[in-house]
Amino acid sequence: MVDESAITAGGTDMPQHEHTQSGPHEHHGQREHHGGATSWSMAAQATLHCLTGCAIGEIVGMAIGTALAWHNVPTMILAIVLAFVFGYSLTMRGVLRAGLDVRSALRVALAADTVSITIMELADNATIVVFPGAMDATLSDVLFWLSLALSFAVAFLVTTPVNRWMIGRGKGHAVVHQYH
Repeated sequence: MVDESAITAGGTDMPQHEHTQSGPHEHHGQREHHGGATSWSMAAQATLHCLTGCAIGEIVGMAIGTALAWHNVPTMILAIVLAFVFGYSLTMRGVLRAGLDVRSALRVALAADTVSITIMELADNATIVVFPGAMDATLSDVLFWLSLALSFAVAFLVTTPVNRWMIGRGKGHAVVHQYH
C-alpha cells in the first residue's frame, strides 16, 4: 500500500511502501494502482532513473565506437548493450545497498528495468536513425551531441507513460520501491 508521504532517498522523493496484504489487487506486497492513482511524478522519476543508466551506456558506447572508427551498426550494438549494463547496474547498486544478495538484486533489476530500457533504446535509436546526418556525425560534431540530446528527450517522453502504466500495476520500477 502506498503511503502518500514521501521520503527523501538520494535527493529524490520516493514513495514509502507498507508491506501488508490488504486487498484482492495485491501483487507481491504491491497494491495495484487504478486510474490516476499512480502519479506522473513517480513515473517521471522512474524514467529518469532508467534514462540515466541508458544515457551513460549510450554515450560510452557511441564514444568508443566513434573513436575506434567503427561502422554504425557495431557502434549502435555496443551502445545498446552498454545502456542495458549501466541501466541494470544503477538499479542493482541501490538494491544491493538495501541488503539484497547479487542474484536477488539482478532479478529485481531485470524485473524493474527491462521493459523501460527496451522502449528507451527503441525510441532513442530510432530518433538518431531518422535525424538527418546524425549517424555520420563524430564526437567533435555539434550534430552528434544535439541528436543524442534530442533522442534522450524523445525516449523520456515515450517511456514515461509506459512506466506510469507498469508502476500502476505493480510492475517495472514498482518492484524496486520497497528497497529504497
